[in-house]
Amino acid sequence: MPKTGITALVPPEIIFACGGAPFDVNNVIPASKKYPRNKLCAWTAIWKEMLVNREIQIDSLVVVAGGDCHNALVDGQKVAMSGLPTHFFFYPFDGDPEYLESQMYRLTEFLGSIRYPERFKEVRELKKLGRMIDDRRCCGKISPAEAFSTLISFSDLRGDPGMFKRTIEAIREGDFELDNRVALIGVPPIYQDFHEAAQSLGLQIVFDELPYEFIRHEGTDIRDTARSYCNYTFARPLGLRINFLKKELDKRKVDGVIHYTQFACHHMLEDEVLRKELDYPVLTVQGDLPGSTPQQIKLRLEAFREMLDRL
Repeated sequence: MPKTGITALVPPEIIFACGGAPFDVNNVIPASKKYPRNKLCAWTAIWKEMLVNREIQIDSLVVVAGGDCHNALVDGQKVAMSGLPTHFFFYPFDGDPEYLESQMYRLTEFLGSIRYPERFKEVRELKKLGRMIDDRRCCGKISPAEAFSTLISFSDLRGDPGMFKRTIEAIREGDFELDNRVALIGVPPIYQDFHEAAQSLGLQIVFDELPYEFIRHEGTDIRDTARSYCNYTFARPLGLRINFLKKELDKRKVDGVIHYTQFACHHMLEDEVLRKELDYPVLTVQGDLPGSTPQQIKLRLEAFREMLDRL
């Protein structure tokens, strides 16, 4: 199957239905040793450099250029200028489902048309399992770190729904203490061991905002899929996203919130509003380059845990 790179949330069911295999280029970055020479955001700079140098082997690229990530618009054009077939996908800020439907049809034209419509239902069933994992983590039956490593992969289902289903079915349940229940909002940390580090310091992450977006949107055809994905909160007004977060955090009975921000990401500018509107203790963490969680961030996580213990 042709491998299609994606730079943010692109409906994987559409790529599978067109006979391709999605590949989220972000998922290779936390474990990489890449330190780009010229960058704003390390996420986009690293995948841009790797794609231009053909260090990631894909057949085409879909760049989410409207909604979610603004840096990707420029870095995606640099990849396109290197000769890799590239398509730019735009989410509507106002959530217009008809506009998003037209964007999805343009995507299918780029990918060559839908040939396997049954893939929509296959992915839909897998996302039900993803929501089950999210629920079981909230109940302390699945490790927060293992739950995250699985949920983050729902962006592309690791390119193989059948294999990914077997991976999910192999997850072992246990009993995990949830003394300090925290939500992780914002983009996922660029540090590969962030969830393990938080867990070792007594902070149990029971909600990951962006991976939850990966498992809550679905559809059985283009029209149905557009009406679900038009509510992708990272591409919508901040007020809508905050209202959504309030409901999810209340449902999970969190004790505090970690807001991860990435250096030179426009989402950093949302921190002030999120801290004001969310009625929880909030720790803001800013990351830059990939690798292990820095010691100074671990110290801040530990201090946040101690503060939650006193409440």
